[in-house]
Amino acid sequence: MKVLLLQDVYNLGQAGEVKTVADGYGRNYLLPMGLATLATPAALKRAERIKQIAMEKRAREKADAEALAQLIGNTTLTFSARAGEKGKLYGSITASQIAQALAQKVGLESFDKRKVILREPIREVGTYSVTIRLSAEVTPTVTVVVMPESIATEANTTNADEQSSDGSANPDG
Repeated sequence: MKVLLLQDVYNLGQAGEVKTVADGYGRNYLLPMGLATLATPAALKRAERIKQIAMEKRAREKADAEALAQLIGNTTLTFSARAGEKGKLYGSITASQIAQALAQKVGLESFDKRKVILREPIREVGTYSVTIRLSAEVTPTVTVVVMPESIATEANTTNADEQSSDGSANPDG
């Protein structure tokens, strides 16, 4: 079956292209989802306009992705989790947790966890480099630091003690 793509379809093609696809894929997925239309002569006349609109949309999305990449590039996210003596976590740090922390850090309402590229959940204490796929060309990296809870609570207590001693030593602020 020949179809004219109305939108970019991952692993198939970009909007405005004519592709040959399996009948079931076209009839059961592409056509009902509004991603493509049958490649009729009338539809082929619209192909250039569809390509132009898609190029403008991709340019806007790339600009937005690059702006977001500037915000989250070189970001460090710190997680504290219960861990055993050898540094194994009693749970794991997942893509969903990283996405939530990233949204809070950047100030977004939400962040899509599917954009966080983790081969498998983080299950050990340490520092990890995690790729965020904002678009095909824009993939910034964030640093994820996983600390055992005992160290994290000691660090927070120490920071609180330092801040309170600084505040009492200099009442003018």
